[in-house]
Amino acid sequence: MRIRDIMSKPVITVARTATLAEAIHRMLDAHVSGLPVVDEAGGLVGVISEGDLLRRAEMGTQPQHSRWLEWLIQPGRLASEYVRANGRLVHELMTLEPVTVDEDAPLQEAVSLMERWRIKRLPVMGRDGLVGIVTRADIIRGLAGFLAPAYEEQATSDAEIRSRILAELAAQSWAPTAALDIEVESGVVRLRGTIFDERERDAVRVAAENVVGVRRVEDHLVWVEPNTGMTISSPLDERRDGAATPDKAA
Repeated sequence: MRIRDIMSKPVITVARTATLAEAIHRMLDAHVSGLPVVDEAGGLVGVISEGDLLRRAEMGTQPQHSRWLEWLIQPGRLASEYVRANGRLVHELMTLEPVTVDEDAPLQEAVSLMERWRIKRLPVMGRDGLVGIVTRADIIRGLAGFLAPAYEEQATSDAEIRSRILAELAAQSWAPTAALDIEVESGVVRLRGTIFDERERDAVRVAAENVVGVRRVEDHLVWVEPNTGMTISSPLDERRDGAATPDKAA
């Protein structure tokens, strides 16, 4: 999937010379938390978001420094903080040199950029400049489109299901494939064998659940604790064993 497949367009922008009030009203009317900022020619020059509006003198939330700390902070930084807390124009508060992504880039690139820079939105650039914006919400909507068909498709054969599970596990470095035994009957997957880290239990189950056609997964895996050699049955088998044990008379 490419960025252009999920980005929001046409993108709602605000002029760098607009007032802060205009930007806020535009964000509220469009139900967005941030806007790309453009110059007179329509070129991208920044981004203004909710985060830029938190530290404001009007609300008494501007940065507060003790007198002795102000002696240690460079005057230029204090002056910059004052402008951001009291400025009334978009260009006085906006984030300069915003991180962008190309419309033809894979979705993974957008996710990586958001994680690296801890941001929630990316202006999308095309051949002619700004063409859209991609947000975390756009990525979640894209994920929803992937998940819905996968769980609604008709079941395939048991042999095909088993083959796909084995192929998925074989592609994972953490999977103890040699110690696993997988059975499939009428879409019900039974996981048997040995794991050596309890966290592998959930991972193997998820790998099976994500295969199209799987109706249910039964966990019968046995965990062998490497340090002590202690064996621990699956929660499902422990419940069954407990239910099968008759109550003893007092």
